[in-house]
Amino acid sequence: MKLFLKTPLAWRQLLKERTRLLVAVAGITFADMLIFIQMGFEGALFDAAIKPHRSLQADLVLINPQFQTLFSVKSFSRERLYQTLGYEGVKSVSPVYIGTGQWRNPETRLERAILVWGIDPAKSAFNFPEIQNNLDPIKQLNQVLFDQAGRPEYGAVGEIFQKTGKFETELNNKNVSVKGIFSNGASFAADGNVITSDSTFLQIFPERKPDRIEVGLITLNADADPQKVQAQMIAGLPKDISVLTPEEFAQIEKAYWASGTGIGFIFNLGVGVGFIVGIVIVYQILYSDVSDHLPEYATLKAMGYTDRYLLVVLFQEALFLAFLGFIPSFLLSIGLYQLAYTATMLPIFMNLQRAITVFILTVIMCTASGAIAMRKLSSADPADIF
Repeated sequence: MKLFLKTPLAWRQLLKERTRLLVAVAGITFADMLIFIQMGFEGALFDAAIKPHRSLQADLVLINPQFQTLFSVKSFSRERLYQTLGYEGVKSVSPVYIGTGQWRNPETRLERAILVWGIDPAKSAFNFPEIQNNLDPIKQLNQVLFDQAGRPEYGAVGEIFQKTGKFETELNNKNVSVKGIFSNGASFAADGNVITSDSTFLQIFPERKPDRIEVGLITLNADADPQKVQAQMIAGLPKDISVLTPEEFAQIEKAYWASGTGIGFIFNLGVGVGFIVGIVIVYQILYSDVSDHLPEYATLKAMGYTDRYLLVVLFQEALFLAFLGFIPSFLLSIGLYQLAYTATMLPIFMNLQRAITVFILTVIMCTASGAIAMRKLSSADPADIF
């Protein structure tokens, strides 16, 4: 601590070459923004992909063991879901059908893929208030609830429905009418979502068999222990289904996008590239600074200053650069996140954990550069100067 109370040599050296300081700050800002953007899109990918899973109104979930993603669903026998009613603590069950349909924009007449959920309208499958309050209308055939947070290419569904109270179009060449809107959002697997009754779902997908479902929702009594009931079901039910909590179900989807595709690798590679770019930039700045002031450092050594003191000065410069570069990158990334959200409708927002992570990476990046530049500083021999 005493070293920080002495003459701020590191800060004065940085200020002496203001152009070099601005270049260094700009370089670190660029590297940090690259890291922020990569992490932001990766986080948005995961958040959007698992939002429907976490919104399910259930204590336990049944799925096919081969289920990996909503983008390519795997079905199982509905009989397995009804078998769970024989377990103590189970209050009710509800089947969920999932399929990808073609939504037609009535203005442009263009079709776009959309994720369709078929649920039992007598029991809400999701904890969205907008869905829970609009179950009665979709009990009739060809009535749907539309995700207004999806891509705008589907049409101005939310805007028109709020003004007129109706919106009619085609889904898989079947006439459907929007009877309510909700907000879930687009993801890398689906640009939007539609919720309808199981009866309407089977009309929209006539090739689907009623006894084959994609997800089974299990609601337990208030006094039941979910972990205990889950363990009993895993032990007692056939192995052609998996019994999971909604969060475990979400993690399967997350794992698919993180490791089952190249997307997670690409984002992590981007973070690594930004980190390396930052190290190179800061190293060049610190190395140039040490080279330019090598006689001064040698003079300080001749005056009795130790190598330890000079190394701390170099580390202080690295920390100053880390802080100065992080602040503008943080502020600019917030703006870029908002721009990306407007363009893609993905839930990309700044959060505290990401900000702390990037700041720590920035400090490591700058101190690592300082550690490399120390080799030049250690060569400052007073005998070579005088």
